[in-house]
Amino acid sequence: MVQKYQSPVRVYKYPFELIMAAYERRFPTCPLIPMFVGSDTVNEFKSEDGAIHVIERRCKLDVDAPRLLKKIAGVDFVYFVQKNSLNSRERTLHIEAHNETFSNRVIINEHCCYTVHPENEDWTCFEQSASLDIKSFFGFESTVEKIAMKQYTSNIKKGKEIIEYYLHQLEEEGITFVPRWTPPSITPSSETSSSSCKKQAASMAVVIPDAALKEGLSGDALSSPSAPEPVVGTPDDKLDADYIKRYLGDLTPLQESCLIRLRQWLQETHKGKIPKDEHILRFLRARDFNIDKAREIMCQSLTWRKQHQVDYILDTWTPPQVLQDYYAGGWHHHDKDGRPLYVLRLGQMDTKGLVRALGEEALLRYVLSINEEGLRRCEENTKVFGRPISSWTCLVDLEGLNMRHLWRPGVKALLRIIEVVEANYPETLGRLLILRAPRVFPVLWTLVSPFIDDNTRRKFLIYAGNDYQGPGGLLDYIDKEIIPDFLSGECMCEVPEGGLVPKSLYRTAEELENEDLKLWTETIYQSASVFKGAPHEILVQIVDASSVITWDFDVCKGDIVFNIYHSKRSPQPPKKDSLGAHSITSPGGNNVQLIDKVWQLGRDYSMVESPLICKEGESVQGSHVTRWPGFYILQWKFHSMPACAASSLPRVDDVLASLQVSSHKCKVMYYTEVIGSEDFRGSMTSLESSHSGFSQLSAATTSSSQSHSSSMISRG
Repeated sequence: MVQKYQSPVRVYKYPFELIMAAYERRFPTCPLIPMFVGSDTVNEFKSEDGAIHVIERRCKLDVDAPRLLKKIAGVDFVYFVQKNSLNSRERTLHIEAHNETFSNRVIINEHCCYTVHPENEDWTCFEQSASLDIKSFFGFESTVEKIAMKQYTSNIKKGKEIIEYYLHQLEEEGITFVPRWTPPSITPSSETSSSSCKKQAASMAVVIPDAALKEGLSGDALSSPSAPEPVVGTPDDKLDADYIKRYLGDLTPLQESCLIRLRQWLQETHKGKIPKDEHILRFLRARDFNIDKAREIMCQSLTWRKQHQVDYILDTWTPPQVLQDYYAGGWHHHDKDGRPLYVLRLGQMDTKGLVRALGEEALLRYVLSINEEGLRRCEENTKVFGRPISSWTCLVDLEGLNMRHLWRPGVKALLRIIEVVEANYPETLGRLLILRAPRVFPVLWTLVSPFIDDNTRRKFLIYAGNDYQGPGGLLDYIDKEIIPDFLSGECMCEVPEGGLVPKSLYRTAEELENEDLKLWTETIYQSASVFKGAPHEILVQIVDASSVITWDFDVCKGDIVFNIYHSKRSPQPPKKDSLGAHSITSPGGNNVQLIDKVWQLGRDYSMVESPLICKEGESVQGSHVTRWPGFYILQWKFHSMPACAASSLPRVDDVLASLQVSSHKCKVMYYTEVIGSEDFRGSMTSLESSHSGFSQLSAATTSSSQSHSSSMISRG
């Protein structure tokens, strides 16, 4: 596996020429890098006007490796070839290095670049990238990889210190300014030599960018200053090392590299809203900076946020009055580390009453809004306290907790909330203080702890009785002035006191089921029920050919088959007959059938896309470019599991599927839009933001050989 490294942009607040003077003092050897034993100049070129200076060195390194490994390898020193290409006219230095020793077994490439800061010509930027590919090494591949990464990260940390050391040395010698390169005056007698010089310089200017291109840098790096811009919040900017330290915290070089590479991948592939840097970092921390694992869970979370409109929850959703009156939780100042503090009086909260009055989905949405508010408060506190704050502290008071809180549907709702929060808000909980835990608490803890991540569990501090008032208690984490009054503190806490929810506010299971589905469809989505023998169909009338029909739907329950048909004549509107086949109403959504039973496929209407089977929990986005005007019918049909021909006994999958789809009913949430073909990409950016696998509908359709469609399927 190839190991890669990409540094952030490091800014020196010194002119480029002074940085170059300091850099040259590292050669032929540098006492600040013990492993750098020495170097010899192998090749050197200097243009006659002095603008181009290319020098190639053979560097000798004493790698800190076990003596046994050196003996097996048969070497005491490792040699690298380093090529420095300085363009004083454009004020750039490109450094390329590769290993000479064991080059047939290990491939190491490094590229560094010094350029002028784009917004301040008296500052200098530095960037660095590298790759390590170990093909084979006498069976010690893993050991060599660890040694190489350890040595490399150690040298990266020293890089800036070394430059600053030599800058200080220059200052002590009275050198605080180095003049910029200026072209020499040209005399008539020297025109010929000058012309040949320009040709040589031009040839070098071509060679250097080609080498840089191998490392993925722009080929015009030498023709114009290409220093990365300082971060100002736009997603195309590169990350500045000072910005990382100020807003994201102290990261190791490899952690910085992981953040930059994952962020760059998102910029190149993700067409939706790019997460903020601190949120990307949370996913990396949750997976111990394993880029592949972090990318997987983050893409799933981005899909989930888009499906459920989570980005707009604080602006578009108002909590029901029942929650405002009886949900005993709220934000309360901050802890000693500057983290926002959330107080939850769980023992005083009627969880059963809230679930009966609101349903599981409303509670989940409220918790999501709390988490979104927590992210916003972390950003504010980062600015206020002048240091990175990426998580919050939660104080949970369990006084009053009893067996009523262990009501099964309430625990089920709690477990689902924990699951959703763990998946989509990793590393946001800095500390959880559980106070006044009663005897029933171990029962609750046994139920919920298996669903909590190990890293999160380590942040829990549990106090029984009044233990929180003693040494190692609340005062270690929260200032005395803001301890809530209900904990014998001096600060008035405006968190609702909770209490029993009046039974008059309870709703029936049918009402709650309808409300749960409606919660996520308040903006642009509609809901529908699909029954066995009664598909749900919608009509789309197309006036101009080459229009684009787009769709975005979630399969909330059961498995369905999605079809698209075309008809030259308009279907008859469904009759308002609740018992008839054309109109079936249900608590979870409507059901409409448009295709008359006397219609024949191929005569009265035709299929324009191959059927697409969609499983429960999947989210599907796609499009169809219409070939003809007329009437298009989008159909969601109940999917029956095929019987097993080899045996009269049902398969396990068939049994499980029949249990999941009770009463032969499925549910879908859908949104459709018709737009002009030329506007498709721009208008449907939001539908293309999912990072799931692509599933291309079959091209062999009955009547749309010139149409094209695409669908994305993500599993929720």
